[in-house]
Amino acid sequence: MGFLKPEHKRWIVWILRGAFLIYLFCLMYLMFLSERYGRAGGLGMYRYNLVPFQEIKRYFLHRDRLSFETFFINIYGNVLAFMPFGFLLPVISRKDRRFWSVFLLSAALTLTLETAQLILQVGCFDVDDMILNTAGGVLGYLLYKLSRWLLQKVEDRTIAGR
Repeated sequence: MGFLKPEHKRWIVWILRGAFLIYLFCLMYLMFLSERYGRAGGLGMYRYNLVPFQEIKRYFLHRDRLSFETFFINIYGNVLAFMPFGFLLPVISRKDRRFWSVFLLSAALTLTLETAQLILQVGCFDVDDMILNTAGGVLGYLLYKLSRWLLQKVEDRTIAGR
């Protein structure tokens, strides 16, 4: 983003940091407080899945018996929910611009959130959610890399056209 003035870059980074915080608050709300997704109040019991791909397979096998919304939220929603994390993290943090950093932080965040759901008895600890959330973080990172590449192309053309 060499075509932006340094003061504009700083403002953009601050705005994106604010967006990242808002994103994290929304994520916490959806995972712990949203009545729509059965999060209000604990269920009084522990629910968990420790078998990788068990729930993903179940949702695909029984998708004809599930509502579209249930299927979409449980499969694609888990991926989409973490894409902003993978995209925004390298934008706002120079030290987290490597693939493995974003991958590990996505996995660590989702492990933390799933463990909190288990302890608070809100939702369900699900290893498949961890797989899908981490995949979402990685896809967000790939979009970040693609956008950086496209911005570099625009900048190169702008410089070449002068």
